[in-house]
Amino acid sequence: MLRITELKLPLNHADEAIPAAVCKRLRITPRELIRYTVARRAHDARDKMDIQLVYSIDVSAKNEAAILARFRKDRHVNTTPDTGYRHVAKAPETPGARRPVVVGTGPCGLFAGLILAQMGFRPIILDRGKLVRERTKDTWGLWRRSVLNPESNVQFGEGGAGTFSDGKLWSQIKDPRHLGRKVITEFVKAGAPPEILTEAHPHIGTFRLVTMVEAMRATIESLGGEYRFEHRVDDLDIAVDADGTRRIRGLHLHTGDYLEADHVVLAVGHSARDTFHMLHDRGVFLEAKPFSIGVRIEHPQSWIDEARFGPCAGHPDLGAAAYSLSHHCTNGRTVYSFCMCPGGTVVAATSEEGRVATNGMSQYSRNERNANSGLVVGIDPARDYPGNPLAGIELQRHWESRAYVAGGSDYKAPAQRLGDFLAGRPSSALGTVIPSYRPGVHLTDLAECLPEFAVTAMREALPVFGRDIPGYDHPDAVLTGVETRTSSPVRITRGDDFQSLNTVGLFPAGEGAGYAGGILSAGVDGIKVAEAVGLSLVGATPGA
Repeated sequence: MLRITELKLPLNHADEAIPAAVCKRLRITPRELIRYTVARRAHDARDKMDIQLVYSIDVSAKNEAAILARFRKDRHVNTTPDTGYRHVAKAPETPGARRPVVVGTGPCGLFAGLILAQMGFRPIILDRGKLVRERTKDTWGLWRRSVLNPESNVQFGEGGAGTFSDGKLWSQIKDPRHLGRKVITEFVKAGAPPEILTEAHPHIGTFRLVTMVEAMRATIESLGGEYRFEHRVDDLDIAVDADGTRRIRGLHLHTGDYLEADHVVLAVGHSARDTFHMLHDRGVFLEAKPFSIGVRIEHPQSWIDEARFGPCAGHPDLGAAAYSLSHHCTNGRTVYSFCMCPGGTVVAATSEEGRVATNGMSQYSRNERNANSGLVVGIDPARDYPGNPLAGIELQRHWESRAYVAGGSDYKAPAQRLGDFLAGRPSSALGTVIPSYRPGVHLTDLAECLPEFAVTAMREALPVFGRDIPGYDHPDAVLTGVETRTSSPVRITRGDDFQSLNTVGLFPAGEGAGYAGGILSAGVDGIKVAEAVGLSLVGATPGA
């Protein structure tokens, strides 16, 4: 089979235009074309008056070897890559073998558990939070009634933080084994729209993620896996060999139970601050990692659609427009958009009492009134939080606490009109843009809730972004603070065997460990770590 890439057609092309374009591109007759399938579809909107759809097409044709020879110097005609997934290990039939443990049921833990189960290792999967539907009720308790459950919220519980997000399924990670395809394929098996297999920038949305997480849990359990919810890991049992080697041998749970374990996948997410403190106290190697801080910015989605798509705004093949922006500032900082949610809402994302943190969320339809995105400033340990591996956590807590007070100390978020933010004055009234954050906002001066360097950088960047996207710096756009959970502030450093640098049997994984950023990359990392665990359990090593 052959793959053609960068095959461009007009936005409103007829269905029969695809096979005609394939034949023209390959210089074959329609009789030589056996079949074709769309492998990927994107759009090119650089010219708003002539937006094109861009396809990758898999083709079966007569005399494929001759076609390949004819296009041997054309990188857009090649053999279709093998994207099938093959398990690297199989569990031996050993009665009483100790089972691997996965801590966390976010995207990383979910795929670590799934792959281990598919290999026959019958993992035990722990989560401090609740099943996804119970967790959803608790999350809405904060959004609707300002009642926070510190163990069941946007950050903690089945599905992890990705459950309450846009459900984006693309990443810039290098993926030579096509593990991302395995992630997306399993999502489709669990009920995701089949379109995500071909869209260049697929997404799922919160409501669909809930049912998919439940379906994947059922699959894991059918393969012998075991879930234990409301089981927080409070301590590690680490043995030290005569040669000084540290080894994990068990977990102490907040229930008072002790679980023997010598292979533990630690996929706790970026907000498990108490776990990071525990790991540091137990001598597990940690290091501070860069992250970003800022706000959520909201515009009417119609503004973004018109700016991006011009007269084609609203076309069903384009959907709600997204954007990606970045500006290097004169104070040495970089301001950029983060986790952009077309047609979505800004949500309360704190997991600690007395603090406010924001995130973005949208449904598969992306049909809410506003677009929102993180507007964040990059920070790094050496410059902004030196001293110890946990200093970034304390920096996050400081600004989240300031935001809680600025918002009225009742989980409302501090907010400000963009025009007032640029002018350096508190907001007293909203304009045409209505913020979507629940349980509500309190108008104030966001400079009280952000580092001075971040405020300076954002004030410089916003007019620049307004030149890139007309209306982006409109005075009535709304800023809601604070966005602090862009990524983990620590890395639980691991070696080439995916185990902790100084604790054998502990496999740090996913976004919380500093090795992913988003649903797809976290799922891919979960697969890699599960493979490493499986190989270790059968006495092999990764890459052997």
